[in-house]
Amino acid sequence: MGSWRDIIFAEFTPQVAKLTLVADPDGLLLEEGVLSGIKVRGFELIPFEDPVAFRYYFESKFRVHWDRGEDTSLVVALHSSSGDIETLPYDLLQSGRKLHFSLGKIFPNLSYPIIEGLGREHLEALYRAQETHKPDKLGDNATKEYILRHVFGIAPELINQSSDLLRVLIRIHYRTQNIPILLNERFIQILSLNPDFNDWPLDSIIPNREDFLAFLQERWPVFLDRMYIHGDDTVKEPAEIPWFKIAGPKDLPFEHDDVRVLIDNLFLEGSLHAVPHQRAAELAKTWAGIGIRIDPSAERIRRIEGLIDGIHSSLPSDCAPHGDWIQTAFRWAHLVTLLVGSDYGMYQGIQEKIDLLRHKMDDLFSIWLLNRYAGLINLPPVPPVMVHHIPRFLSRFALMPKHEKVAFILVDGLALDQWLAMREEISSHQGLFNFQEDAVFAWIPTITAVSRQAAFAGKPPLYFPKSISSTEKESSLWAQFWVDNGLALQEIAYQKGLGDGSIESVQEVVEGTQVRIIGLVVDIVDKIMHGMELGTPGMHNQVRQWTKQGFLAGLLDLLLDNGFQVFLSSDHGNVEAKGIGKPLEGSIADVRGERVRIYSDEPLRNKVKAQFPEAISWQTIGLPEDYLPLLAPSRTAFVKDGHKILGHGSIAIEELIVPFVHIKRRNS
Repeated sequence: MGSWRDIIFAEFTPQVAKLTLVADPDGLLLEEGVLSGIKVRGFELIPFEDPVAFRYYFESKFRVHWDRGEDTSLVVALHSSSGDIETLPYDLLQSGRKLHFSLGKIFPNLSYPIIEGLGREHLEALYRAQETHKPDKLGDNATKEYILRHVFGIAPELINQSSDLLRVLIRIHYRTQNIPILLNERFIQILSLNPDFNDWPLDSIIPNREDFLAFLQERWPVFLDRMYIHGDDTVKEPAEIPWFKIAGPKDLPFEHDDVRVLIDNLFLEGSLHAVPHQRAAELAKTWAGIGIRIDPSAERIRRIEGLIDGIHSSLPSDCAPHGDWIQTAFRWAHLVTLLVGSDYGMYQGIQEKIDLLRHKMDDLFSIWLLNRYAGLINLPPVPPVMVHHIPRFLSRFALMPKHEKVAFILVDGLALDQWLAMREEISSHQGLFNFQEDAVFAWIPTITAVSRQAAFAGKPPLYFPKSISSTEKESSLWAQFWVDNGLALQEIAYQKGLGDGSIESVQEVVEGTQVRIIGLVVDIVDKIMHGMELGTPGMHNQVRQWTKQGFLAGLLDLLLDNGFQVFLSSDHGNVEAKGIGKPLEGSIADVRGERVRIYSDEPLRNKVKAQFPEAISWQTIGLPEDYLPLLAPSRTAFVKDGHKILGHGSIAIEELIVPFVHIKRRNS
């Protein structure tokens, strides 16, 4: 069976034309598999979005080759909803062949407004379904049900009882499936016809993972009470009805065979938390023991072993979509948080398993990055995939249609596992926040001057070559992005150097001013990291201690109280690394980092690489031509041989995949 991508690839034969212009109103050329396939065929794609940015890139990268009479295979994609390719610059129209791709042509019998909102990662499953179960011409509702059934494996008409619904919802939220709003609405509409689901908070727990997990967590202790009282798995009416923050039925059929196996995974990965119980000893002997707090050490080691096995069995392939690696990064982060402070060395075989898993994960991730990283840059920014997508994503809130106020908090150097520790401290002391968690990719090299600037500029580092070695222009890059998108200067704010003082300076800006968009740099975590000599355990301890002091919670309160939509991210993470020696380079490196060296020309980089043959000469992907990184391999560093450090700059999963969190008031 073919792929929908084959329809596109058929038009890209090498050496057919030096320039190809594509009307691509649905952004099909920006799908990961298409980007990779086009690149393999020798073509380079440039989206035509910002005419000025396009002209800069085109003139500096391609015009020079044309002027020399050299061949190129350039694809310019216009993603305008009108699909009018004639709006491209005249010099391109005179030189290029013209193509047009759309969802309507690939899926002619399905409702275009419905498939338009479907994540591009789901098109392959939809195309296979179309080839196998050839649909007649379908309207909106029929298309929604067709997609629910064949793409997401949800047949609403077969969900007749609570166990059916609970099983489906756990599967949806465990896999963090990106189900479009229109499909969720249809799913809820069909379920609402069943009177058995009248008291289920469907509008909340179907689209919102955090609400669903809270819904389960509140009902788990009640289930344990009933399970003990009746001496079996039967759930009956309790003597007292508890009050729930998430409204809904008191009884959930956790004991159902199809539900039990899924519940185990939620506890193992920390999505649900074990609870104490007065009859813990007896209940711990049953299948429900995974969710009972009885022996913290045993519970921790059980979760560690479960995560090791789960991560190992689900490591993504070298052609997997980026979302698979984000899920792996979250699972690995949960594992790291469990390992910190654990005396797991006393358990036979655990350390060896962790080392083997880490080595295999690092190897697969490195191979995947070489194949797919370049394709991430031009992916659509909704949701953001890389840090430079974040401003364009935020513009959806700040610019249309409600003109909401938006705050972007960048915690410099915050790794995903450290975010989990930070979140745990905030929640344990002030459970008023709702965290909608995702993650994004930092820029390579994973250093502040590159990745943090990109996060505020909303552009790849290629577009700020003069300031790529510092962050001095960060404020102006942030302001320029928003001015270019229609805001006035007095509506834009930026502050850095936050985290080790009060929030008064931020308070002065957000209260009683015209500010609609504010960028905030909290750099205390990066400072902790660069002074850390106790590795990851010491880092976690210091991050927790800082979080307990209340600066971040106070900042979140301030912003939310003043009506801001609040988003938190990082520019890069950090990783423990072992020294392999310092390069004998004198002063030829422009940047002499512990995990990366930067050179201005290839012979200089090659000279140092000869000293460290396993070091990675990273391509200038999205970087200026004279910005040439040499990355420390695996979990090593360019420091004294054998010396251990906590650093960043290279491509370990902890450095490269960082949190991106939408923070709201709970139940808001």
